[in-house]
Amino acid sequence: MGHFNYWVVVVLLMIGLYIVMSQTNLVKKVLGLNIFQVAVFILYISIGELAGGTAPILAEGFTRYANPLPHVLILTAIVVGVATTALALALVIRIYKAYGTIDETEIDQYDREEP
Repeated sequence: MGHFNYWVVVVLLMIGLYIVMSQTNLVKKVLGLNIFQVAVFILYISIGELAGGTAPILAEGFTRYANPLPHVLILTAIVVGVATTALALALVIRIYKAYGTIDETEIDQYDREEP
């Protein structure tokens, strides 16, 4: 069970990748990308963990401190992820208004019919 986090990461990566590749609905593709993104977040947080470590605040009795950099980077990545998800969903809404559907195959078919 020592590598449980990494198995969760692998499973989430595969689920997210499968959703992105297999679904034709654009909203489901965005959700698949979010699952993939969460897997990367878990990976970085797992790498930043230090057994027996504490927060990097100087205190007596502690000699091992966890590196705060991976956690700070993930906080920034979460903010960027929320912004890109909002942008992706806004684009899906715009595509729906333009084509009347969010199904990728129907959009491709519509584009092929137009000269």
